[in-house]
Amino acid sequence: MKSSNPVFARSAEFNGRGGAIANDPSQWQVDLNGSPTHTQPGTGRMTIDSVVEKTAITLGLLTVAAAVTWFAIGDVIDPTTGDAVMGKAATFAMVGALVGFVLAMVNSFKKVVSPALVLAYAVFEGVFIGAFSKVIAAYVGETSIVFQAVLGTVVAFGGTLAAYKFFNIQVTDKFRKIMMISGFAIVGVLLINLVLSLTGVFESGGLRGFNTLGLLVSCALVVYATFCLILDFDYAEKGIEAGLPERESWRVAFGLTVTLVWIYIEILRILAILRGD
Repeated sequence: MKSSNPVFARSAEFNGRGGAIANDPSQWQVDLNGSPTHTQPGTGRMTIDSVVEKTAITLGLLTVAAAVTWFAIGDVIDPTTGDAVMGKAATFAMVGALVGFVLAMVNSFKKVVSPALVLAYAVFEGVFIGAFSKVIAAYVGETSIVFQAVLGTVVAFGGTLAAYKFFNIQVTDKFRKIMMISGFAIVGVLLINLVLSLTGVFESGGLRGFNTLGLLVSCALVVYATFCLILDFDYAEKGIEAGLPERESWRVAFGLTVTLVWIYIEILRILAILRGD
């Protein structure tokens, strides 16, 4: 079960080096009546329940941090205080993005998953999400766009999960390699675009501008991130079947959180571009 996803690639268990017993029916088989026989949470093995629990905790903490940041920033639409508040929002967004990125890299390449670092990532990413959402809401002139982006993210997650289960989507090694190569290419292009935008070579943000080109790029990234969700679901399912240690549920929760945050940001950008015109 070797993984090409950087979130899971450093895990010995996910790559078959942790000594997990994959063929123990007491861990992951289903009985004749269709009732799951997964080991209950807390007994040492990763289960569906443990993955859901850890993911809910991580996303819940991120949501709380985003909400606190949103209300702490204040009203950016108010003409008397808008500029000062916008500056505060930009600062919060920058700090949250930088610290969140560092923690994401640490969590992605850490061999043994750390629940504390996963939760720390959720907090700082929540700060970024809250501040970034406030900036976008000010750009559009209405806060309802944030709710619409959240709803779009939930629909994307639910629709992808339903398609994965009902259509029995199988993730092949070729698909993983294509996703890995595409991922590195996307990160490289976006970093180059960021540098060229900051140095003034590209105007209006280049590929990430709030224009037609930016709209097309964000749409393409939503599609790619949705495929990443399929990888996340596959890793979780294979990990449960292999009877991995319960702590690996935190790694799955981290991977799902990263993907969902990405989808939310791109959907928010798409809505902002459509409204901005």
